[in-house]
Amino acid sequence: MENLLIENKIEKSKNIDKIKNRFFPIILQMISDTLSVSISFVIQYLFVFTSGIINSPSITNYWIVLLGLVFTNIYWFVMFYFSGLYKNWYERSPFEEFFTIIKTTFVGILIFYLIVLSDTTKAPRLTFLIYFVSITLLTIVFRMIARKIQKGLRTKGLINSSAIVIGKEDKIMSIIEDTKKSPSWAISVIGGVSTTNDYPLTANIIGNISDLSNIIETYNPEVIIMADSDMSHKLMFEIVNLCSENNIRCKIEPDLYSVFTGQTKTHNIYGIPYIEISPQLMRNWEQSTKRIFDIIFSSIVLLLGLPIWIIFGLIVKFTSGGKIFYTQSRVGKDGKHFKMIKFRSMVENADKLGAGWTEVNDKRVTSFGKFLRKTHLDEIPQFWNVIIGDMSIVGPRPEQPKLVEEFSKTYPYYKRRLKVRPGITGWWQVKYRPYTFDIGEIEGRLKDDFYYIENMSIKFDVEIVIRTVWCVIKGHGQA
Repeated sequence: MENLLIENKIEKSKNIDKIKNRFFPIILQMISDTLSVSISFVIQYLFVFTSGIINSPSITNYWIVLLGLVFTNIYWFVMFYFSGLYKNWYERSPFEEFFTIIKTTFVGILIFYLIVLSDTTKAPRLTFLIYFVSITLLTIVFRMIARKIQKGLRTKGLINSSAIVIGKEDKIMSIIEDTKKSPSWAISVIGGVSTTNDYPLTANIIGNISDLSNIIETYNPEVIIMADSDMSHKLMFEIVNLCSENNIRCKIEPDLYSVFTGQTKTHNIYGIPYIEISPQLMRNWEQSTKRIFDIIFSSIVLLLGLPIWIIFGLIVKFTSGGKIFYTQSRVGKDGKHFKMIKFRSMVENADKLGAGWTEVNDKRVTSFGKFLRKTHLDEIPQFWNVIIGDMSIVGPRPEQPKLVEEFSKTYPYYKRRLKVRPGITGWWQVKYRPYTFDIGEIEGRLKDDFYYIENMSIKFDVEIVIRTVWCVIKGHGQA
């Protein structure tokens, strides 16, 4: 009992450290931004209303000024958030952070400028120029101060990221020594995991690669560094997938050819270039834009086409009897189960034959169901799944729990598909041929799904939606 309490305390301490390491840098950034936005607001107020350079009436109600200050802070917090400025920039080049600040403040000032121009015939160019210069310089200065504070806390060990190094013994020892020489990086190496079978079990080597899953569960690291450039692609993919499932940042040492040809974007740790694999697949503003687009587009489709969907429902009801809608348990984001809704295109109780994909000329499909499936119109009710957050318009196909379990046994990395919301349409759906239930089909689908996941963007989603419309017109669905 006592040992269990000790283990729980240790686990709780690890989780607190993770939260502190993740959010403290962001809190520092928010404090520094509050100062820079507030001071630049005061500078702007003094220049416009008290300097006499701009012919503007004075504001005697200071509650209005205070309200303007609050609104300005909220506005810039939103702008900075969607620009990705609230993350741990300490591990990136300060110049990369500063250039992002300049781009963000320029766009933010431009929006302000357009709003003012729409309300007045005068163009206060000098006012906006001073505002742009002041808020940009102040934000950079206070961010530099935040970096200095964070560096001091890291050097003293008050902030650190626990890490496990995967590689050969000599490389593991080299990285451990480098982290000790550079305490300001605040990477606390728990130990190394050997990629060779004959390894000494020491204080620095805590296990073998074959036992990585248990090691992660035991030590709960925040970062995994893959420092073996001879590692097979299959093993590398399995490790990245394991990191993704456990929300661990992964850094990979690329091979020399990739670095030389510029095929990889890398970050430096102690002079060594590493590719960083983050659990976050899209930037904040893209995630929010994708979700907003999902809700608006789905609402338009359901509302504008409502008379047609009612007619479809009545046809399903009167031509085949039974229920209009077919619901089935599917696996969504992070393994969450949900009920997917479709117009019923098969005979009643068709799923009693077991979980599986529809075959070509499937006898379970009704006559009207063939039309629905050919045009993909049976999937219209899934737009409700999108609105309530179970699905997205674009994403990997949602699979049945039984199939996910079976595929995961054959392909351990299969569950990486579950890092994103499943979609009504997707990259695989718009380019597939009539398919059969076999291993080759699963492998092909996985390649397309992973290609989409690793290249997620608003632009890619728009392309897939346009391709989907063309597929609906051609009627290339399987029946």
